[in-house]
Amino acid sequence: MLWLLAHDSLPMLGGRVAREVWRGYHHWYGTLSAGAFPARDTLWQYPPGAGPVLLAPGALPWWTYLQAFVALTVAADAVIALALARTGLRPGRSLYGAALWVGGLPLLLRLPLARYDVQVTALAVVSLLALARSTRVCGAFAALGALVKVWPALALLGVPRGRDTRSVWTSTAVTGASFLALLALAFRDPLAFLLQQGGRGVQIESLGGTVLSLASHAGWPGEVRYRYGAMEFTGPGVPAVAHLSLALTAAAFGLLLLWRIRARRWTEATPYDAALSAVLLFTVTSRVISPQYMIWLLGLAAVCLTSRHTTQRPVAALVLAATAVSSVIFPLLYPEVIDRTWTGTALMLVRNGLLTTAAALSLIRLWRSGIPRAVPAARGPRRHRQIIRTPAAQ
Repeated sequence: MLWLLAHDSLPMLGGRVAREVWRGYHHWYGTLSAGAFPARDTLWQYPPGAGPVLLAPGALPWWTYLQAFVALTVAADAVIALALARTGLRPGRSLYGAALWVGGLPLLLRLPLARYDVQVTALAVVSLLALARSTRVCGAFAALGALVKVWPALALLGVPRGRDTRSVWTSTAVTGASFLALLALAFRDPLAFLLQQGGRGVQIESLGGTVLSLASHAGWPGEVRYRYGAMEFTGPGVPAVAHLSLALTAAAFGLLLLWRIRARRWTEATPYDAALSAVLLFTVTSRVISPQYMIWLLGLAAVCLTSRHTTQRPVAALVLAATAVSSVIFPLLYPEVIDRTWTGTALMLVRNGLLTTAAALSLIRLWRSGIPRAVPAARGPRRHRQIIRTPAAQ
C-alpha cells in the first residue's frame, strides 16, 4: 500500500488519491492552525473532532504534511491490527478478525492511507473491544469517534440493556460534552459543518446514484457535476431520490430500534453484530457512499469475527467482496462510472448489490439471534376413550 501511494501518479493506478491530503487536509490545516474551522468552505463537512486529527501531522515537523499524515494512519492501522489480535488470542475468541483486517484493507489499494477513516475506525474498534472490560472506556472512545465522524455512535446500539447501557451512555455523554466544550473554546465555528449537509445531493456511487445511472440509459436527461467534494447527479427527480434515501435511513433505524426493544437474547457478539448491521444500513441508504466507507465496514466485520458466537460471518464475506469491487470502481475505472458507461453502471450494480444483500442479511441474522420466534404451545397427550367390552360385545 505504501509503495502504491509513493507511485500514486502512475496512469495505470487510475488517478491520484493523495490529492485529498495535500489539497484538502493540508489546506484546512492552515485554517485550523489559526484557531478556526473552515466555515465558508463548502467542502468542510466534518464534525469538530476532525480538527485535532487533521492538525496531528503538525506534531511531526521533520516530515512533510503528507508523510506525517500517512505515518499516523499507519500507526492507527497497527493499533487496529494489534487490538484485534490481542482479543483473538483470548480463550474462546478467534484470530479471524485480525486476519480479515490485515488481508482486507489492502484490497482498497493505497486509498486508506490517504483518508483519515482508518483513525476513525480505530476509535470504533477499540470502543467495541473495550466493552467486555470497561463500559466507561467503551463510551469514551465511542464519543471521540462520533465527534470525529458521527458513525461510531452507532456502535453503541447493541450494548446490553440495563446497567451496561446506562454506564456506556453516561460515559459517552460526559466525554462528548467535555471534548466538544474544549473544541468550542479552542476554535471558532465548531458547528460550521452542519451548514454544508443540507445541500448535498445524490452521489454517483450511492444506491440512489446507481438507480439514476440506470435511468440515464433509458433516456433520463440528468447530468453529473462536482459538488460538495463529490460527483453528484443533478436533474429532474434527483431531489425525490435524495428524500427517499433519507426516508429509507429513518426506516432502517426504526427497525434497529424495534430490534433493540424486542431483543431477549444477548451474547458477547451481539454488540459487535448490531454495530455492523447499523453501519451497513446507514451506508446503503445514504445519499453518499464514498469508497473509504468500506474501511468502516471492514473494521466492524473484523470485530465481529473475533467472537465465535457472531452471526455475521457470511456478511463479512460479502463486505470483503464489495471492498474488492470498490477498488476497481475507484480509482481504477472511476471515469467509466462518471460517464455512466455500461461498464461503470455494471460495476456499481455489483458493488451496491453486494452491500444491499449484506445489509439485509445482517439485519435478518441479528433479528433472529436476538428475538426468539414464538413457539406454538405443545398439545397435551390425547385422551383415549376407555372402551369397556360388555359380555355381549365379546
